[in-house]
Amino acid sequence: MDTEYRKHPGNIIPEEYQGWKFNWSEAEKNGDIIYELFVRDDYKVQGRISFKLEGGVADINIVETAPHNYGHGGQYQGVGGHLFAIACECSLEAGFDGVAAFTSKSNLVEYYKKELGAVEVLPRRLVIYEREAQALLERYMKKR
Repeated sequence: MDTEYRKHPGNIIPEEYQGWKFNWSEAEKNGDIIYELFVRDDYKVQGRISFKLEGGVADINIVETAPHNYGHGGQYQGVGGHLFAIACECSLEAGFDGVAAFTSKSNLVEYYKKELGAVEVLPRRLVIYEREAQALLERYMKKR
């Protein structure tokens, strides 16, 4: 799938987030950067990620696939991994070596370790270090 991502222009409109699980306006109020993932030449959002570039990492707050991509029956697979790759790419561009950190809001810690190569540094607090970040970039950003 040929993809692109864009920074959300700001001013969250509640209608944009109907059916989504997280409150994206809170991320915006918090000063997070919000990126949206698209299939190239399609306006439909496939997923969103919010984070801050601080402390030498992309500190991820929210990662969410669009409702039509939830679960194994979703329209597109790999959206979540692609969203983490966006954070790693922004971290790399900011001079942070692609490192990203996040706190798991669910019971997916083992999944994140297996699928993203994340390392649990505190209970539910995970980090994607340089080597694993590079692997995500190669997997998801190779067509950019």
